[in-house]
Parts: sequence; C-alpha cells; structure tokens
Amino acid sequence: MSSLQFLSYFDKDSNTFSYLVWESASKAAVVIDPVLNFDPASGRTSSAAVERIIQDIQAQQLQLNYILETHVHADHLSGAAALKALCGGTVPVGIGDQICRVQQVFGALFALPTLADGKPFDLLLPDDTILPLGDANIRVLHTPGHTPACVSFLIGDLLFVGDTLFMPDYGTARCDFPGGDAATLYRSIQKLFALPDSTRMLMCHDYGAPGRPDVANETSVGEQKSQNIHVGQGRMEADFVTLRTTRDATLSMPKLLLPSVQVNMQAGELPTAEANGIRYLKLPLNQF
Repeated sequence: MSSLQFLSYFDKDSNTFSYLVWESASKAAVVIDPVLNFDPASGRTSSAAVERIIQDIQAQQLQLNYILETHVHADHLSGAAALKALCGGTVPVGIGDQICRVQQVFGALFALPTLADGKPFDLLLPDDTILPLGDANIRVLHTPGHTPACVSFLIGDLLFVGDTLFMPDYGTARCDFPGGDAATLYRSIQKLFALPDSTRMLMCHDYGAPGRPDVANETSVGEQKSQNIHVGQGRMEADFVTLRTTRDATLSMPKLLLPSVQVNMQAGELPTAEANGIRYLKLPLNQF
C-alpha cells in the first residue's frame, strides 16, 4: 500500500491552487497545475511560484516525474514550461489528449495553425490512462464540459478535479467557453460521483463564498453529492443545464483569458521573441 503526501500552493492573484504530490517510499512526485506569476499591467512574468515548489521538492528529496495540467486554464498563465526548464528540461508535461480540439479553435484565432497536433506537450493522455508514480498510480479521467480537454487526476484516494467542480458552497464550472457544454459537464460530474464517497477532492480554484470568506481547497465526493449548490442532492441533468446556462449568460470573460490561452495551449511556453528580442502576447480585437 503506497503512502501519498501532498502540499498545496495558493496563488491569490488568480485564486488558483497548485499541488505537489509524492509517494513516500520511492519519493516519486508530480506537480499539478503550476502557475507562472504574471502582471498584466507591466507585462512582467516571474517564476517565483514554481521556485517555491522546487524548494519543497529539494527539501523532501523528491524525484519529479511529471508536470500535469488539468486543462487549458483561462485565468492564469501556466508555470509548466518554467518549472520544466528549472528542473533541467527533462520532466514531461502532460495534458488530456483532447487538447488538440482546443488548439484547433484558439490556434486559428491567434494565427497559430501548427498547434493542432498537441505539441509542445510531451504527454497527451487519453481517458483512463495510468501513469506510474512509485508504488502508486495516477489515473487520468476525462471530465469535459468546462472545456473539451478537461481531465481529473485520481492518485490513491486523492482526486484533483481542475475546474470541473468548486467547493460545495460555490458550485460548478462555467460551460460557455468554445467547446464547453453544460450537459457534458453534468455527465462528467456523475462520473466523479461514482467514486467512493470518501474520495478526497482537491480544487483548482476557490473564490470564497457568502458566509465563508476564507479560501478552501479540499472536500470529498460524498460532500459534493450531498451539498454542492449546483449539482448536489440528486439534481437532474435538465435542471442543471438550465441553471448552468442561465448563470453563464451573466458572466463576463475572465480578464486573463486571451493572454492565458495562447500560452497555456502551448504547455506554458511563452511566444517566440520577435526580431527585436522582445516576446509579445497577441490581443485579437472585436472577436468576442
């Protein structure tokens, strides 16, 4: 029986949780959803968040086996490429194999058509893929709906759900991005609800909730099934679709969607420098 440990890291600028998970006997480790610090006002990036994770990897004497993304995030820049570079450039970066669908849509928007084959990600992970982690395993669960490429990672009794679900008092992810679909999200959530109630569920985001101003990142399958305000207590699919689509119609675009997507669909790699040595993020005008 493997012994799993994890540390969580909260980026307050994007309300994002990243995770370092390891198997105690082998010291094999994985990082999930790392963040690259980014100041949109100045255009400055920083690897401070991933450097903190590296400090803990070194302190625990871990061997980093994988860097995994639950999806192409729309609210922060991925730190995957920065983390990979700081670890010597050999740790593979993985994401669900449906990333190609996201790249097709946004590659065309940003005039980057060569991205449609999943590169530069090192690992394209189909549903139910098993990745070894010492004496443990990482099981990949395709959980689309928020985006078509969303996956969750099950490691022992730890379930990392990305943006599929939030804390029970906050609800579920929006489904109005290209390729998103509320009915698909409902079915993905039911797939997760089929896991044992005791399965520990770790969030990618938390924004607080009325009566709970502090952020939180852990709940359980059982708590979500009974308490989630959008999909708990046996809510039926049609009711959920109505609730979700009605709510999505009131939401504004995430402030960092356009900067984030063009970096994150390239495994966190920043755009190639222009002839003057400067890198630029594109801003398509009048497209949304």
